[in-house]
Amino acid sequence: MTGNAELPGEAGSHRPGLKGCPGPLSEHYDAALLDLDGVVYLGGNPIPGAAGALSDAARRGMKLAYVTNNASRSPHVIAAQLTGMGVPATGADIVTSAQAAAHVLADRLPAGAPVLVVGGTGLRLAVRERGLRPVTTAAEHPLAVVQGYSSDISYGLLAEATMALNAGAFYVASNADATLPTPRGLQPGNGALVQVLVHATGCEPVVAGKPELPLHAESVQRTGAKRPLVVGDRLDTDIEGAIRGGTDSLLVLTGVSSPADLLLAGPQRRPSYVARDLSGLNAGHPEVTSDAGESGGRAFSCGGWTAVVAGSAGASGWLTVSGSGDWTDGLRALCAAAWSAGPPPGTVAEQRRTAEAVLTSLAPAADRAGC
Repeated sequence: MTGNAELPGEAGSHRPGLKGCPGPLSEHYDAALLDLDGVVYLGGNPIPGAAGALSDAARRGMKLAYVTNNASRSPHVIAAQLTGMGVPATGADIVTSAQAAAHVLADRLPAGAPVLVVGGTGLRLAVRERGLRPVTTAAEHPLAVVQGYSSDISYGLLAEATMALNAGAFYVASNADATLPTPRGLQPGNGALVQVLVHATGCEPVVAGKPELPLHAESVQRTGAKRPLVVGDRLDTDIEGAIRGGTDSLLVLTGVSSPADLLLAGPQRRPSYVARDLSGLNAGHPEVTSDAGESGGRAFSCGGWTAVVAGSAGASGWLTVSGSGDWTDGLRALCAAAWSAGPPPGTVAEQRRTAEAVLTSLAPAADRAGC
């Protein structure tokens, strides 16, 4: 049987892989460290039900903090956007990669030190908040260069940063996201722009944003959380960052990572909980149990569903799943089975096709749930 010997969120209880929680997560964890895009809103539009779920979690005593790799906007601007979507927030509720990057700089540099800022207003304000002086040219002898995404970064500013780095300036990047989701599709993110300076100078930056630890540490410090729960839609940033920080996590399926991604996730990208959306904050999460299946394969059960590590006996040559009820319970059972069995054979593309084929057994239940 798989499950918890300790209460969810208890110090020392974290480990990668699904957990059970008998009551609402919002009553077991004192703070939710929530990603924004793909969790609260998508492409600037609020995700249906998100505002109500967050309000419910707050009524149950959970502190809400919004943690973003976006370094271009100030916390107050982000808070105003959330409030306009029916999610009341103040600047104090927002934690950005710009703030984490500025903290990294302040720990290394003397007060008032000049820092060449390659980024937007949010990054400049964060640098000032930490008692450092933003500059724009190498002629001002900056002790560091800090880089964050902004849509209007110019060649001239990149050239100044190159000269500063070649002169020995310390290099920090707010985040290393290669792409930026937009309504028109993926566009180059800060990580792509960072590579311009890396290629020109040979300098590798200290990265502050998810999945690296500085932003996670900044979030925990600013919230004062003792039992935080990271909530996100991306396995490679939100969930991996939570695991690196030794924190439990909830993956919601309203953004980037899909159920197929979840089945194929490696140990460092496996969430503690999974839910279709933020309603999962206010629900219990059933435990997954395991035993020997009738055909000799190992069986994993959750709710009304059972997934079996099928091996060559299965139609997919990997896993089978059967049952009825809440489709997320079926997904939980499949995750436990998949992570026990390891990935299916074949190329990355073939593995994904196998995972998607297995998931078709859950499709009727998901359709009935309106997912």
